Amino acid sequence: MSVTTPAGFEAAGIARGLKSTGALDLALVVNRGPSNAAAAVFTSNRCKANPILWSERVIDDGVVSAVILNSGGANCYTGSFGFQTTHQTAEAVAETLGVAAADVIVCSTGLIGTGDQVFRDKVVGGVAPVAAALRADGGGDAALAIMTTDTKPKQAVAGGDGWSIGGMAKGAGMLAPGLATMLVVITTDADLPSAALDTALRAATRVTFDRLDSDGCMSTNDTVALMASGASGITPDVAQFTTALTALCHDLALQLQADAEGASHDITITVVNAEEEDQAVVVARAVSRSNLFKAAIFGNDPNWGRVLAAAGTVPEAEASFDPYNIDVTINGVMICKAGEPFEDRDLIDLTPRAVTVLIDLHAGTESASIYTNDLTHDYVHENSAYAS
Repeated sequence: MSVTTPAGFEAAGIARGLKSTGALDLALVVNRGPSNAAAAVFTSNRCKANPILWSERVIDDGVVSAVILNSGGANCYTGSFGFQTTHQTAEAVAETLGVAAADVIVCSTGLIGTGDQVFRDKVVGGVAPVAAALRADGGGDAALAIMTTDTKPKQAVAGGDGWSIGGMAKGAGMLAPGLATMLVVITTDADLPSAALDTALRAATRVTFDRLDSDGCMSTNDTVALMASGASGITPDVAQFTTALTALCHDLALQLQADAEGASHDITITVVNAEEEDQAVVVARAVSRSNLFKAAIFGNDPNWGRVLAAAGTVPEAEASFDPYNIDVTINGVMICKAGEPFEDRDLIDLTPRAVTVLIDLHAGTESASIYTNDLTHDYVHENSAYAS
């Protein structure tokens, strides 16, 4: 169950000393073809890491032969030296595999500002060893190698009749669109052109990774790359492929949510009966980013007033609704009806990890969900100590 589940792919993960723990920290995923069609989406943060600046150029022609990823250093805000490191990494992969450097996506994750000569030597010097470790069942090691503060690897598979999709992801903090702080590599042996892959990937990420908003913080390094080998010889209907891809991305997004730094609750905020889907999204996101609401959930307190207060911060131009005609249901109990207290708050049990918040705007027919977490002591501690 990994990126090497689809035919035509090999992967590996090795240790290069980028992590002080000595854990695996350099991964490589290679498409052996016969097709090298690909698509990718990247962070919408204007402050982009060097691997993003490089990889945005790579994907222009829709052809990718390999993705190399390191943890233990973001190579972001490291100047022209850092960009040359990314370039040299791609060139080393190209020389080792016999492909074009312009067809190699490079991904990095870790602390911003890390990317000195020692970092370069470890990453570039690790290309040959990681390529030598490539295996048709190497997806598990690759998933381990891209972890940072993650406590477990994230992998998933999906597919259809005679073709499959495999994926791996990392991410446990800075989870907010675009695309959380995550690196995701998705592979498929379906035979689809890059334009179809791009359409499917954007449709899938729009309702999965882009709806994951654990802590409202956006990364500089987010990458979701999709490669198609065509090795199955099957060209599925694009709509069918998109459905399967969306299911895989949803699976990975929920794994990221469940492993969010310090979280003790996984919260699904669903807004229904909005005028437009985008309006449902903006209201749900406003609630997901309320530290008061998130702290209340951490304390097992069904404080519905904090839900309404957060929803009310959304300007009318962005979401049209009557603020005095909102229903709020938490874990199946309607605690607020038409902007007034309703069921007894003592009926709500917030001790389980899973929490559902349903907000009915009574303004239309559209709905959307945002996936978030509570705000805990452990989250504050982990992020205050991250650099050390």
